[in-house]
Amino acid sequence: MKFLSMKFFYISFVCLIFNTSYANNVGSVTGFDLPRFVSLKSNESNIRIGPSKNYPITIRYTYSNFPLKIIEEHREWRKIVDFQDNTGWIHESLIKGQRSAITISKSSKNIFIYNSIASKKIGEISPGLVVNLKKCKIKWCLVKSNNFRGWINKNNLWGVKKDEVFN
Repeated sequence: MKFLSMKFFYISFVCLIFNTSYANNVGSVTGFDLPRFVSLKSNESNIRIGPSKNYPITIRYTYSNFPLKIIEEHREWRKIVDFQDNTGWIHESLIKGQRSAITISKSSKNIFIYNSIASKKIGEISPGLVVNLKKCKIKWCLVKSNNFRGWINKNNLWGVKKDEVFN
């Protein structure tokens, strides 16, 4: 009997640890993964110090489709981080699930765009450009902007997880 109660205790303990660690990786309001990437709906979006309109505005974004990473949820507010590590709170009505990214380069050089994954180079773009993500493979993402459509290495994109794959 002592063996069964010890076994029950061990199984309960393992389940508790699993549930606690899982709960830390999903939003308490939406149940979506945390962290996760979203983009701005509007050309005018305010980031605040806290999760309420009573808190002061710290950043004003003036570009729609700008990518943000949600790291926490509180009611209708989302705590975000941008590609420059600015942190704050934004109202859920100002964000959308459509994915975008910002082109980045460690060397400040232009970023190559390819016709297909690691094949023919079709162009170059500068760092700091917001692009729409169409799909991502293990190391590459298909991106689209007003002027081009092509594949970019994930190392040159902020707004997608390193191991993330989607169509």
